[in-house]
Amino acid sequence: MADSYTKTKLIDPYILSLVTNIGEKRSLLRDLEAIKVNPDFLNIVSDNKESEFYIENQFHKAKGFRKLHVEIAEFSKNLKILHCVFFPDPNFNIPIFGLDLVKVNNIVTAAIVDLSPVSSSTNFQLESLLIDANKDDFGIKRKIPEWGDIFSKYVFFASLKNRDDQNYFYKKVDDYINILVNLSNDMLPDNETKNIEERIYYQKKYCTQQMKNEKTSLVLLKYFDRKWVDMYIKEILFDF
Repeated sequence: MADSYTKTKLIDPYILSLVTNIGEKRSLLRDLEAIKVNPDFLNIVSDNKESEFYIENQFHKAKGFRKLHVEIAEFSKNLKILHCVFFPDPNFNIPIFGLDLVKVNNIVTAAIVDLSPVSSSTNFQLESLLIDANKDDFGIKRKIPEWGDIFSKYVFFASLKNRDDQNYFYKKVDDYINILVNLSNDMLPDNETKNIEERIYYQKKYCTQQMKNEKTSLVLLKYFDRKWVDMYIKEILFDF
């Protein structure tokens, strides 16, 4: 993160605090290394005053994870986005960590975090940790969209109206990513073919359902053509 474009360009302290925490927790994963991708997708920048934007992407992999993706974006100075998905290696029974935060004119209109299932069977260790992390409830929740059946029953989705709300969401993200890191570092691979196939199915469904969120493409289409947007969504954001 030291040489990150975000450090000089993004001035939103709340988003930076989340990105910093995610980076610190990511560094605790075993065998962490950067993934080489097309450099055109690392920093995507336009200084055109009529369509000013930038997108920064970070890609890593680690033991138990095929892709750790963090995206930070700002469009026309009034729309700021943090998108993060940690996709597990299907050989491991590790949930999908997903986080999205949308800030419009300095108001966080949407904040979501979840550890989404990759199997139909209940992971009782994970379940007990999530129950414990959800003892303190939070009131300004939003309705999960119709395509959101990929999320767990512990998904948190809300608007953040003030600093207290933001502090609560920060703690929720911290709790969930701590659970994920501790769980994954203790996890052994499961090479049972039917279990691997089920986890592949769940991960494919996660990507397919996320691509039904039209808000993602609608934002990008204001700045890029359809071909580029489709490629970006299918190859960078949800590539399974």
